[in-house]
Amino acid sequence: MSSQFELAQNPTDPISAVKFAPKTPTRLLVSSWDRHVYLYDTHAEPGGKLLQTFEHRAPVLDVCFGRDDNEAFSAGLDWEVRRIDLSNGAQTVLSTHSAGVRNVLFSAPHNLLVSAAWDSKLHLHDLSRAGEFSTVTLPSKPFSLTASPTKLVVAMANRAVNIYDLDALAKAAQQGDNVNVEPWQRRESSMKYMTRAVACMPNDAGYASSSIEGRVAVEWFDPSEESQARKYAFKCHRQPVDGQDVVYPVHALVFHPIHGTFASGGGDGVVALWDAVAKRRIRQYQRFPASVQTIAFSGDGKFMAVGVSPGFEDGVDDVPDGVMKVFIRELTDTEAQPKKK
Repeated sequence: MSSQFELAQNPTDPISAVKFAPKTPTRLLVSSWDRHVYLYDTHAEPGGKLLQTFEHRAPVLDVCFGRDDNEAFSAGLDWEVRRIDLSNGAQTVLSTHSAGVRNVLFSAPHNLLVSAAWDSKLHLHDLSRAGEFSTVTLPSKPFSLTASPTKLVVAMANRAVNIYDLDALAKAAQQGDNVNVEPWQRRESSMKYMTRAVACMPNDAGYASSSIEGRVAVEWFDPSEESQARKYAFKCHRQPVDGQDVVYPVHALVFHPIHGTFASGGGDGVVALWDAVAKRRIRQYQRFPASVQTIAFSGDGKFMAVGVSPGFEDGVDDVPDGVMKVFIRELTDTEAQPKKK
């Protein structure tokens, strides 16, 4: 039986990211516009237990775990990339961008922390070299960042997508200062509108991206014509209102670590599961009380965290109390499996 519950103590402003710990499937980080990172044990007691909060100087836009379940990295509107020691609360600034930092991502196989900021720069931090980082200049503003075991995909403004080889980035991180790393591939999004999110397949074969205009595209890394001919895009997260199709942005995309299916979350408050290979929707969950901003699966694939907040899609800027919520869903063994042919 799958079950779902809401965390008891939620952030007070919109939620920017939810991330599970690599080893402990009930350990969850949540970052928020309320300038805090929250650490939960989702199953310590009913409604989960808030273990600790970590205050920042400005809204936090992203968070991730690091080399173990007690290390985290955060990024936000204070322009800083920070390391947080979750066991004692100590925060260290690893680097400072010259604009808000949108994403932070850790690649364990490469011991590499990558931050992407609105100054159109990536900062590469080799975690074995404390206090040093290298800078890569991007062609335009980054909107979303994702990694597979060997590739880093950066989705940017002007529908540009750069795919980097992580080995090359890890080497560049050891050089310090500004480095020129040529992308492994440069692509243009196959969707007409701005990219909102991007997520790599766990099997290293390709990635999915979503747009502000209710679409998801799926493509493969392999540059051969045959592989490129397989790429496709589809419409989703649309709701009929008074006979009109209302289109919502697709804010969240994440692949299931075991089954390779993926979840999408939209401004319509809906989460859907998809089979990328068979091009089918597996299931759609009942609507959440607000826009779905972010989704994560636990490393063992048993839990799904969904962060909902007002998405301002309806033009309302005031954020009412109590609409920021994190839901934890316990998946059945077959819930995220591809459908049998």
